[in-house]
Amino acid sequence: MTTPPENKLAVQKTPPDSERGAALLTVLLLVAVMSVIAATALDRLQLSTRLATNGAAMTQARYYSYAAEAIAMSRIEDLLAREPEQLTLEGGWLDREIPIPTDRGVATARIKDANNCFNLNSLVVTPPQQTGPVSSFANPASMGQFARLMTMLQVPENEAQAIAQSAADWIDSDDQPLPSGAEDSHYRGIENAALPANQWMADRSELLAVKGMTAAYYARIAPWVCAVPAAGPTEININTLSPDQAILFAMLFDGTVSIGDAKAILARRPANGYGSLVRFWSTPSLAAINPSAAVQGQVKLKSRFFQLQLKIRAEDVELEGGALIDATPNGGAVRPYIVSRSWGEPI
Repeated sequence: MTTPPENKLAVQKTPPDSERGAALLTVLLLVAVMSVIAATALDRLQLSTRLATNGAAMTQARYYSYAAEAIAMSRIEDLLAREPEQLTLEGGWLDREIPIPTDRGVATARIKDANNCFNLNSLVVTPPQQTGPVSSFANPASMGQFARLMTMLQVPENEAQAIAQSAADWIDSDDQPLPSGAEDSHYRGIENAALPANQWMADRSELLAVKGMTAAYYARIAPWVCAVPAAGPTEININTLSPDQAILFAMLFDGTVSIGDAKAILARRPANGYGSLVRFWSTPSLAAINPSAAVQGQVKLKSRFFQLQLKIRAEDVELEGGALIDATPNGGAVRPYIVSRSWGEPI
């Protein structure tokens, strides 16, 4: 009996062990690659979702900050309307944390009197009734007060004088340096130096670019200075100036009022304010000083500028910022408005 011929097509050959191992390795490699791709896609999806959530929360925080600004301006308007002839500390509004109700977060606002600081823009004066381009010139009286403030903050007197003059040169519109000041010709010789703006400072940090200013000096000076858009000498509100800010009152005088004297004067302030400047200057401790009319004009009972500090938390996002508010009377009524905003660090 003969064996039928072998059907080669029907016969299944078993692959060698080496080929089976290669196929398994290929499958495992494909699974590994697909796992990496899937993990990467999932990670990117989670990141995109997180970014979208944070973006929405940040937008919500910004809107909360705008609402807080509106509430603060309404509060300031009420304060100024309550007693139009003066602004006092009554009501506990100054430098106090005010909670703002929100539906998905927490918001707080803090209002400070932005008049109570040395205005760097007072270092120049603009002559009235100018024709043509506006010009500004260094104000010797303000430079003297600024230098005196720095001296009381332990800046050497000669360096304080040079910084005051250089800061005035930074703002004034001419290109002629003061004796100890600096204009473009000085800064052009310094690598990566900024040139004087020849206009009002927008922020006190510009002082860091001024000749003679160091980081150490700036750290001492910064809490006492500001850059508000106002012409004329620095004005302070004697009704809201705290004893801790006595240096700002003492700087107005040419050494005749010490910081200790200024603290004692502020500590004796009536709880409801002075009511009139005549009453203030008539106090026994000031009657003998006989300040000039210019110095008397720098002491006020009202404030024009206010600093708003904000802290907002919306879900997992925290936002800090601030705003400068101008409350200049307009047509007999006060309508506060935002001059500038900052995010990340209060003004």
